[in-house]
Amino acid sequence: MKKKVVVIGGGHGQSTILRGIKNIPDIDLSAIVTVADDGGSTGRIRSLYQIPAMGDIRNVLVALSESESFMKDLMNYRFEGEGDLDIVGHNLGNLILLALTNTTGSFMDAILTLSKVLKVQGRIIPSSLDILTLFARMDDDTIVKGEANIPSFNHHIKEVFYEQKAKATPEAVKAIKEADLIIYGIGSVYTSIIPNIIIPEIKEALNQTKALKVYFANCMTQNNETFDYDLKDHVQALEDHGAKVDLVVKHSEVIPFYIQTRYLKENSIEVRDKGDVRQEVIETKLLDFSKNLVRHDPEKIALVTKELLKR
Repeated sequence: MKKKVVVIGGGHGQSTILRGIKNIPDIDLSAIVTVADDGGSTGRIRSLYQIPAMGDIRNVLVALSESESFMKDLMNYRFEGEGDLDIVGHNLGNLILLALTNTTGSFMDAILTLSKVLKVQGRIIPSSLDILTLFARMDDDTIVKGEANIPSFNHHIKEVFYEQKAKATPEAVKAIKEADLIIYGIGSVYTSIIPNIIIPEIKEALNQTKALKVYFANCMTQNNETFDYDLKDHVQALEDHGAKVDLVVKHSEVIPFYIQTRYLKENSIEVRDKGDVRQEVIETKLLDFSKNLVRHDPEKIALVTKELLKR
């Protein structure tokens, strides 16, 4: 019987995980993706047409497609130029999803249709079909509106939340309840992972599921959003917002000094493990430094995921 694996998140981190594990044999893979993004092309389309944010959905479609290299260039193609052309600044993939939403009559049907065309290896599920606006309350009680604006404030984040009632997709709830393994991450804790978790039905499903719940930890902090967070702080942020974490996976490599220096110029430092995380922590090789950047390696993620599935 196939093991059911659910990856919860958004952004490039979620796509990296999916790119690694999509070819693991005998798994039934689902990606639950945030729709709270309100920046760039995604934000413009969402505001004008009142449909859920599609940028992270587009990235996941590419990551799970059978012919990823070709589809990445095509789906991420951005129209450039100046003037009044409505398509300037938009990703082709976003426009395709918009057109399919209009022709099929629903955002879910658009995702399903494009998934078939791209021969997607897994199921892509938006966490909600509502038009959601993410808010953050900072440590000085300043309220910041909009996912795109939150990382620009140099304050600690107390919490992120929706002012409106957010309803989860039934497909997301079902996938979580039936899962054998749930993976959080990799990616922005407050603006990619938690926006899914704070939807009440998803939070409840995470409490009810018997799945092993694993956090693939970030290796570097993010300017403003998590600048001085250690490993425990990342896990605590997830738990404070309703996530259940059974196990943490972190990298074991030594990040070269010259790369650390490069990141420090952007107010980003290595996420330190002080040994005070209450959950079991697995240290293993996860990283790729080939482009003089710190990136997670999809193949290494696949190797550790195979071991997790044996538990």
